[in-house]
Amino acid sequence: QVQLVESGGGLVQPGGSLRLSCAASGFPFSNSAMSWYRQAPGKERALVATITRTGDGTNYADSVKGRFTISRDNANNTVYLQMNSLKPEDTAMYYCKRERWPSYWGQGTQVTVAS
Repeated sequence: QVQLVESGGGLVQPGGSLRLSCAASGFPFSNSAMSWYRQAPGKERALVATITRTGDGTNYADSVKGRFTISRDNANNTVYLQMNSLKPEDTAMYYCKRERWPSYWGQGTQVTVAS
């Protein structure tokens, strides 16, 4: 059974940090590029960051470059998103996704940036 389970979301003040985790099971994790997406209320889901299978390549949305870092631990089947200097506009539900057919999504973890 395929599972992607996100965790680490919460309420944080502007300028704060959070680290999201996505634990994968049920498929060969090291064979798949992985991504984080986010969806704010009333908006479409948008790509935040992608990491290659081996972790040697990453891409970021312009809005998060220099503030967010995606990484992965293939030994533990986990992908991370370190988020620093958070802004209110980063408030959204964050999802991880397997970027290989068939693609899989997690259930999401809520990030709220507010004072």
